[in-house]
Amino acid sequence: MAQHPAQIILLNGASSAGKSTLCRHLQAQLPQPFLYFALDLLLFDEGIIAKRPGVEAFEWSRQRPRLFDGYHRSLAAFAAADNHLIADYVLETKDTLADLARLLAPFDVFFVGVHCPVPELDRRERARGDRRIGDAREDYERVHTFSGYDFEVDSLGAPEDNAARIVAAWQARTGNGAFEKLSANPT
Repeated sequence: MAQHPAQIILLNGASSAGKSTLCRHLQAQLPQPFLYFALDLLLFDEGIIAKRPGVEAFEWSRQRPRLFDGYHRSLAAFAAADNHLIADYVLETKDTLADLARLLAPFDVFFVGVHCPVPELDRRERARGDRRIGDAREDYERVHTFSGYDFEVDSLGAPEDNAARIVAAWQARTGNGAFEKLSANPT
């Protein structure tokens, strides 16, 4: 089992699958305080990422690797300071998952897959208006291919009901979780 008291509930799913909404419902239902710390808080706040069109150092492709590395490390740092965390993510590669598993190995991680059918992802993505159209469909094709989960939900269900199901599964879990298995066998 994990060596550190901090607990992390990590949701993985395509963009627009409903992860952020589900995280807010989890916060409301969990029996102890959990911080919600998602990469979207960094990506979509206007003042976080400096942007200067046409200046190479400010291009997203140059900033992205450092931002993601910092986010991964910050999850571990927040947990090391005894904060319980809820985080949502779009795991794009097996290497990203392996990096998170390595960094979060000392902690109790409950890994949740959030599924949503493509037509609903497309509808939500268009309704949001803050994402590139097609990202959710691309995510759908890869995010659930790298690992098993401790629990899975279909986000067509009511978020408060899915949150209740996640909390119940989280409280009832026994033995090694998916992340613990990943960190023990990273290949």
